[in-house]
Amino acid sequence: MTNIPKDELSRYWFMVCNAMPPVGFFLYFKHRKKYPNKARRALTSAMIGLPMALVMDYIINTLLLK
Repeated sequence: MTNIPKDELSRYWFMVCNAMPPVGFFLYFKHRKKYPNKARRALTSAMIGLPMALVMDYIINTLLLK
């Protein structure tokens, strides 16, 4: 099952999942059965993107929009 061709998330989608975590969760549920490595990387990127989004939200709201 690990030798499936194209079972790798591209850099573009990795960055998109990191910037917009809901996209990562969607890609995880879309690819979890057929492409498990791609799904795992999308989920990992989304989980990393959540704290980053919260920190950036705090910075923007307190420092820039004050």
